[in-house]
Amino acid sequence: MKHHIVDEVKLFGFWSSPFSRRVIWALKLKGVSYEYIEENLPDNKSNLLLQYNPVHKKIPVLVHGGKAIAESLVILEYIDEVWPQNPLLPIDAYERSIARFWAKFIDERTRPIWEFFEKFGEEQEKAIKNNFEILRTIEEYGLGDKKFFGGDKIGVADLVFGMVIHILVPMEEVVGVKFIKTDNFPRLHAWMKNFSEQPTIKDNVPDHSRFLDFLKIKRVI
Repeated sequence: MKHHIVDEVKLFGFWSSPFSRRVIWALKLKGVSYEYIEENLPDNKSNLLLQYNPVHKKIPVLVHGGKAIAESLVILEYIDEVWPQNPLLPIDAYERSIARFWAKFIDERTRPIWEFFEKFGEEQEKAIKNNFEILRTIEEYGLGDKKFFGGDKIGVADLVFGMVIHILVPMEEVVGVKFIKTDNFPRLHAWMKNFSEQPTIKDNVPDHSRFLDFLKIKRVI
């Protein structure tokens, strides 16, 4: 069967980025075939990336049939609308709004989580305290007693929070801090196990040793 350009899917990303990783997971969950283009960040962005995302000049960028979609949350919703199998968002309008709320909340509020890795002394202690507060809110009001944020199946908020398994864990190892444990966040701890054991997720995470080396260099810098 001839492959037409209207069906072509390309993803511009960077191996360590949680933003391109969540898009990879979504495409894999949907069973969508795509071409992955690894960008050489931060200094050598390709001309194609700049052409497809002239506003932010950032990854990820999904190109479908020659049309570019930027920003990971927007891309996730696009993927869910174009390929409805294995839905990432609920059918019910209210439930969809809740899922979008938590995806956006997690996306925005977890970005400062990385500050504990970049700071030292009192600033680091403040960042660590802030992380515990953010995680407590996510566990209590976002996840609750559900297996996944999306209920029994992985949803959009799970993909966004998924960065904890491949970024937060190695960061904890480098710094010597542990946030999500069975005694302080039992439900988030169970979520991490459930999420990371899903074949689609487990088979599509960055190599742990490579990520540790990458972080150690950044920590020194």
